[in-house]
Amino acid sequence: MDLNQATLEVADFAAALEFYQTLGLKLIVLAEERYARFEMPSGASTLSIYVADEPMVQGPLLYAEVDDVDAVYYDLHAKGIVFDTVPEDQPWLWREVRFRDPSGNRWCLFHAGNNRRFPPWRVEA
Repeated sequence: MDLNQATLEVADFAAALEFYQTLGLKLIVLAEERYARFEMPSGASTLSIYVADEPMVQGPLLYAEVDDVDAVYYDLHAKGIVFDTVPEDQPWLWREVRFRDPSGNRWCLFHAGNNRRFPPWRVEA
């Protein structure tokens, strides 16, 4: 099984469209200014957004792994993305930074390397 896509509810479609393109996602579907689908910069998963009357933004925290958290943070910060935290090393052996899209959907950019799937405390089957 492979995760195909995640879909986020948004309040302001134009702001969300611009936001996700600023993050570097490639727009591949645009339908009636209510739905858009993007390819992620790497990997095979996609992300879609759609306009909801009352977006549910207290949903999951989405994680996207990057090679260099600090470089991506500084690049996106220079492009106007507002972050909730600064890049920092975590006790679970990841470096991460958190932010939200214009509707409040939560994101974490992180780098874990092998610790993403194989941390020292991994349970073996």
